[in-house]
Amino acid sequence: MSDLLQQLDAVLESRKRQGDADSSYVASLHKKGLNKILEKVGEEATEVILAAKDVECGGDRQAMICETADLWFHSLVMLSHLGADSQDVLNELARRFGLSGLEEKAARSKD
Repeated sequence: MSDLLQQLDAVLESRKRQGDADSSYVASLHKKGLNKILEKVGEEATEVILAAKDVECGGDRQAMICETADLWFHSLVMLSHLGADSQDVLNELARRFGLSGLEEKAARSKD
């Protein structure tokens, strides 16, 4: 799985640095700037929420998975735009692994 994320990180970084905004969706997002990227993250988050609610009512589970993939993708574009990548997120998740969620949340609120 992390190989796939590393490959995706590399492609996103390449598109950010050298991509043609006329032929690359990712390059076009980077060219439009952070606000456009964040708009897409927000749109996808809303679509995930709606798809999840649909699944709870008997809707299409695959649609929820597809929308979640879109959210993850656009989140990775955001990370790339800001000089971070999936490994940074995986490192944070690894740091939290084994911690009580309540303890971890309380520790963040003290900072």
